[in-house]
Amino acid sequence: MAEAQWYVVHTYSGYENKVKANIEKTIENRKLQDQILKVSVPLQDVIETKNGVKKRVQKKMFPGYVLLNMVMNDDTWYVVRNTRGVTGFVGPGSKPVPLTEQEMKNMGITGEALNVDFIEGETVTVISGAWVNTQGVIKAVNAAKQTLIISVDMFGRETPVELGFNEVKVTN
Repeated sequence: MAEAQWYVVHTYSGYENKVKANIEKTIENRKLQDQILKVSVPLQDVIETKNGVKKRVQKKMFPGYVLLNMVMNDDTWYVVRNTRGVTGFVGPGSKPVPLTEQEMKNMGITGEALNVDFIEGETVTVISGAWVNTQGVIKAVNAAKQTLIISVDMFGRETPVELGFNEVKVTN
């Protein structure tokens, strides 16, 4: 059997979640779980300021697109292509082109499983960069991007700082 790869599907703007739900329902109904492995609408946390109030919200990383980890064949192509809200696969003409390893890394998608040794609430010491020798508490772990958000004390206030896994070590 062919190996599953990541493909990008173009959708009507604002229909990403509907397309994801429709494809997942079709996978269930047609028993295609072994061919279409994952349907994803990548989100990112963004801090928005409205009326002077900062609020953390999730926004779509790629509005108008849905990512699929699937085995490409006539059946899966047909199912995805004929889902309501899908305008087509990304690629020349009607031929879908899978994402390369580098494109997947740039988007924070990795094929290999990561073993994350960091836990929220743990105290860490920064070992490189502008915050070197600063201690902070882990507030969030993003395994896909290999980053942490730690809270450091700056001028008597807690300040969130995003750092890579390789820039910190756990304080004993």
